Amino acid sequence: MIEARNLPAHVGIIMDGNGRWAQGRGDDRKAGHREGSAAVRRIVRAARRLGLRALTLYAFSEQNWERPEDEVDALMGLLREFLLTERGEILDNGIRLNAVGNLGRLPGIVRAVLDPLRKDSESNGDMTLTLALSYGGREEIAAAAREMAKAVAKGEMRPEDVTADAMHKLMPSLAVGDPDLVIRTGGERRISNFLLYGLAYAELYFADVLWPDFQPADLHAAIESFQARERRFGKVGKPAASNGDAQVIRIAI
Repeated sequence: MIEARNLPAHVGIIMDGNGRWAQGRGDDRKAGHREGSAAVRRIVRAARRLGLRALTLYAFSEQNWERPEDEVDALMGLLREFLLTERGEILDNGIRLNAVGNLGRLPGIVRAVLDPLRKDSESNGDMTLTLALSYGGREEIAAAAREMAKAVAKGEMRPEDVTADAMHKLMPSLAVGDPDLVIRTGGERRISNFLLYGLAYAELYFADVLWPDFQPADLHAAIESFQARERRFGKVGKPAASNGDAQVIRIAI
């Protein structure tokens, strides 16, 4: 049971475990990435059905470029395939596609389908799906700091104007707001350079299931865990209130 009125507005997912999923079956790592792409499709649909306002998927990190060339090529091919096959569903279901990261490093075959879909979906307002591509949280913070440093050097900004809020406004990944819930699959307990600035008060949920096996039921479990927590944001918690009249929705698994 999930409370309809207490959904996380922005959910981020670190999709981990594709390679281990494949290796555990004696398959090539690329087979795991293909199954992982299928998991992306079903979780995006599940998030849209739930009514989440923003979903950010850690699809490819800045450090992932250091992987073997054939694996990187396979990942870029799957990304292109996803953008092509899901274009209609994204446009028809009110989803705005966004992308953050060092997008200039992406190959032309990806940009040729990514950029038009971002433009064509920019007026959609039911859910924002953000793909973190060639993305790194430290790199994003450094880029924002450089931008502010340049503004101070030009006299466009005073040193005292360099505040946490000013930095926040320069974070492309946080244009949809700070993440309320960040999920990591694959059993690891680390953040891996994802949404670092916005994670200050995010709730973290670590799932042992590998990403290719991640199902809508697993997403529902993460949200149920989120709704059971008290978010204090550094303040004193409030006395527990009765939830007898909480509005709930039942999700068909």
